[in-house]
Amino acid sequence: MELPTVKLDQGIHVMHLFYRVDRMAWSELTPDESKEILQKLKALCNANNNPCQPFLRTYANVGGKADFAFWLMAAELGTLAQMHRDLEDCFQPGTIDCVYSYLSVTELTEYQPTHEDAEARLINQEKLDPESEEFKTKFEEAKKHVDSYRHFRLYPEIQDWEVMSFYPMNKRRSGNDNWYVMDFDARKKLMSGHARVGRKYAGRISQLITGSTGIDDWEWGVTLVSHQLDALKEIVYEMRFDEVSARYGDFGQFYINMRLQPADLWVHLKL
Repeated sequence: MELPTVKLDQGIHVMHLFYRVDRMAWSELTPDESKEILQKLKALCNANNNPCQPFLRTYANVGGKADFAFWLMAAELGTLAQMHRDLEDCFQPGTIDCVYSYLSVTELTEYQPTHEDAEARLINQEKLDPESEEFKTKFEEAKKHVDSYRHFRLYPEIQDWEVMSFYPMNKRRSGNDNWYVMDFDARKKLMSGHARVGRKYAGRISQLITGSTGIDDWEWGVTLVSHQLDALKEIVYEMRFDEVSARYGDFGQFYINMRLQPADLWVHLKL
């Protein structure tokens, strides 16, 4: 059977999957059967080991909400769907149970800085003459930065660091705290301040925000990767004081995961 071809106008598809091992079912496997599962998973990961997509990374969930965590990305929806099924097919029936899944897509935010924003900042804040060479040089640099960020949002190459956090979120729509009744300029101003907080963590946190309105149960999925838990704790805590989160943010469960290759997962989970 051939799956239909389903592509985005821009961006790629993203899936987060969390599974718990059924220890009773697993205990009935022979060592050779467990080893065969591991070899299948290794082969699938190796076949999808790309900087952006197709992409499959394996993690151990920390805290007991799951055992395995998988992060998948693909340009075409059928490719992502097949990766998901191939992943489950690595395992013997009944040995794992999916406890949470999340589907989203990479997207450009409507509040994202534009070339026009960069030009206005150089003129109004830095007081540069648009006809000067300094302005022209800085404007070209600013445009490259804007374009680079746009590309990252749509076709991300995420650092392969030790810790990955995932959580879903919404913008609140409750009484006077309704994000969607504010005019665009007010929302963009608030998001600009929100982004400044995030930029303080460059080098400590790599962040991917994917859209899921009409696709999954929340509006966005947030994936943060870092070397240490304190960086994750600090950025989320500091963001809570920003009005975008404090007044308009609703959050789902947080999943904290350690990056482990399949062979190390087997050792860690005693499989």
